[in-house]
Amino acid sequence: MGNYTSVSTFLLWGFSSFQDLQNLLFAVIFISHVTIVAANVSIMVAIKLSHNLHTPMYFFLCGLSFSETCTSMVVIPRMLVDLISENKTISLPECATQMFFFLGLAANNCFIMAAMSYDRYTAIHSPLHYHTLMTRKTCLLLMVASWVVGFLISLCIVITIFNLSFCDLNTIQHFFCDISPVVCLACDYTSYHEMAIFVLSAFVLVGSFILIMISYVFIVFIVMKMPSAKGKYKAFSTCSSHLTVVSIHYGFACFVYLRPKDSDSFPKDMLMAVTYTVLTPLLNPIVYSLRNKEMQTALRKSPGSVIRFFLQMTNKRPLNIF
Repeated sequence: MGNYTSVSTFLLWGFSSFQDLQNLLFAVIFISHVTIVAANVSIMVAIKLSHNLHTPMYFFLCGLSFSETCTSMVVIPRMLVDLISENKTISLPECATQMFFFLGLAANNCFIMAAMSYDRYTAIHSPLHYHTLMTRKTCLLLMVASWVVGFLISLCIVITIFNLSFCDLNTIQHFFCDISPVVCLACDYTSYHEMAIFVLSAFVLVGSFILIMISYVFIVFIVMKMPSAKGKYKAFSTCSSHLTVVSIHYGFACFVYLRPKDSDSFPKDMLMAVTYTVLTPLLNPIVYSLRNKEMQTALRKSPGSVIRFFLQMTNKRPLNIF
């Protein structure tokens, strides 16, 4: 951290202004969190146990579900504790750690969605060579690259922010350590720092969004050349779930991270943050399960598959009679 940092702890103000709603907010957010974890874990288990879902598309969906679950785990448990606790302080290292993991996972989500759009383009453009092009190794490389690049960018942002000096003010007008509420407390925050953070944020959001749009522009051209209406419908239906999730994710994220900031914008940003930390991870499994018959079938079969899986593991385990 910077040599002149005089503040050692922050106060997460969060929802403290709504004292009368603390219990209601706790109940709603807790139920939402349990649902997020249960829904995303169900998708991961269904993909793992259903052999017909062992394809690149569902590999990336499994990765996205895991990343979304981790994102909510970084933010929501701390939010729940603060809602029922009088002590809402967070140390500088804890704040930096939370921001690092949140931004890294959020960036990872963007790059995974870009990889999913490329996968859909490959499936529609080259259906006969799809499994040759989208091999297990290629999918793993795309997934690893998403994680590595996402966390490298997050590290750059966190180093930029926490090398600033924080003096006097220590109240974060948010329920977690996000970029804007933290940097506004720094006493040596300059336009240079603002530009550096903006460029890194834009690289993640705009860069991945451009890759997604390029894939879908090519997909539209390919589909338009298809002779049958049935073929067009089938091609577009394979992309509809992904497009829905992309629209929700990028709409809220761009509103928060790519527009000019001032102190009056924090309440709006906090409302949007609730949406993309609670609602978006909840909508992803709903969208993919409602619009995908294969996933619906796998989810219906998954309870029985889980029981059979554990029975097989139990039968294979050697008995220790001593």
